[in-house]
Amino acid sequence: MQQKITLRLTPEEAASNLHIQQKIAQQLSLKPSAVTGFLPSKKSIDARSKQIYVNLSLTAFINEPFHQPTPHAFVYQDVHQATHKVIIIGAGPAGLFAALRLIEAGIQPIIFERGKDVKSRRRDLAALNKSGVVNSESNYCFGEGGAGTYSDGKLYTRSNKRGDINRILQVFVQFGATGQILFDAHPHIGTNKLPQIITAMREKIIDCGGKVFFEKKVVDFELQNNNINGIITADGSSHHADAYILATGHSARDIFELLYKKQIQIEAKPFALGVRVEHPQQLIDRIQYHCDARGEFLPPASYSLVDQVNQRGVFSFCMCPGGIIAPAATHPEELVVNGWSPSKRNNPHANSGMVVEVTAADAIKATQHLNIDPTHPLLFMYFQQLVERNAYQSGGGNFVAPASRMVDFCNNRISTNLPQNSYLPGLLAADLRTVLPDFIAESLSKGFAAFGKKMKGYFTNEAVVVATESRTSSPVRIPRDPDTLAHPQLQNFYPCGEGAGYAGGIVSAAMDGERIASILQAKFKS
Repeated sequence: MQQKITLRLTPEEAASNLHIQQKIAQQLSLKPSAVTGFLPSKKSIDARSKQIYVNLSLTAFINEPFHQPTPHAFVYQDVHQATHKVIIIGAGPAGLFAALRLIEAGIQPIIFERGKDVKSRRRDLAALNKSGVVNSESNYCFGEGGAGTYSDGKLYTRSNKRGDINRILQVFVQFGATGQILFDAHPHIGTNKLPQIITAMREKIIDCGGKVFFEKKVVDFELQNNNINGIITADGSSHHADAYILATGHSARDIFELLYKKQIQIEAKPFALGVRVEHPQQLIDRIQYHCDARGEFLPPASYSLVDQVNQRGVFSFCMCPGGIIAPAATHPEELVVNGWSPSKRNNPHANSGMVVEVTAADAIKATQHLNIDPTHPLLFMYFQQLVERNAYQSGGGNFVAPASRMVDFCNNRISTNLPQNSYLPGLLAADLRTVLPDFIAESLSKGFAAFGKKMKGYFTNEAVVVATESRTSSPVRIPRDPDTLAHPQLQNFYPCGEGAGYAGGIVSAAMDGERIASILQAKFKS
């Protein structure tokens, strides 16, 4: 017999299969020998009180042989000689999952990626971190796997309306992720493990007959009769397919400018902008776990914060326990920071984006000296660019980031020194109120104070505030028909993922890629 139950365990109990089986027997009033095994289905930590518990939902095997379920195996077809071909621009989560789903349907994907493969990207990231040299085509945003590969690998999303979240997680497991992501409340792979998984996906695509081209930047579209007739890459070559998926991510500004130049409809999309905040991980552990030191059975603590300041949202974004802050710039004179964590989350710092909602009125006011049309579809992109350039200049170059201790920032003081931190290019104590737009600085200042009341100890000069976190989402939305998902002007052009404004992370981008692929499968069959 199999029975579904939920246990409330101490962290130490949850770390031991023997303890879990004993608790199962106790809850079901059975002898421990009657419990032959269990399969977890959901695991979460409840740290609301001083006594921390792990909530574990599972299926218990009672008086019958225990067996592990056979992992779900997706079947990928041979598409070397496929009738239909689809060009995918971008090898991030949206592009890769679209390609795999197309192969399942017997359609050949052809991926064009402007950046390098994951292994080659590492050298460019090292040059950026150590020498302040950015490769505009190969960096934390551009290259195989997209921004997620070398950013963090968090696999949770607030919305399951776009597709089957569990299916996405099962695909990751098939290509090498641990099965734990299938039941953790906040699944996470880690930046150190994602490259191997992404490589395995690419190898499967190629083995099945798909094609993947690196350092092949798309620079133009050939348009004909309400369709895209082909793409042109930077080397001057032209490439053709039955359909085209645009999955270039939120930082491909040249693509947004190309669409505008070609008079392909795009829209300005509000986004959020702010800073990265870094605390000692031990401090966050003390606050969240209500103890002097985190025990060995608990993971590094995280947090999620949100507040309204003058009717404007201020909230944490992409929180990275045991992580580092990294330079995520895509241009030599624009400063962007992001965060990531390895799978063990064992670095001594905890960082999070802390961002503020930006409205059209904010962007119009900030860019008015540039004489930009207030209705321009690239308005938010130009605003984003303006802040990043100001941050770069304020840091003095080489991607040194302007920064301040948190309380100093809120009290409008330049810090006399800065705490130890994880940002490799280095920090420079600066007046962040001259770096950030006034409304961002004011909102963050009040937000930090409010968060300090929710998390006693969060508002402290042990924390460092680093400018600027500006790539939270795309500043542009590329419209698409709600039924066909094609662009309203181009019947075979499919904007997809974060860059098109339809996703906000690895899982949601992957689901959007699969959704486009399924639409194309139905279209080609009809």
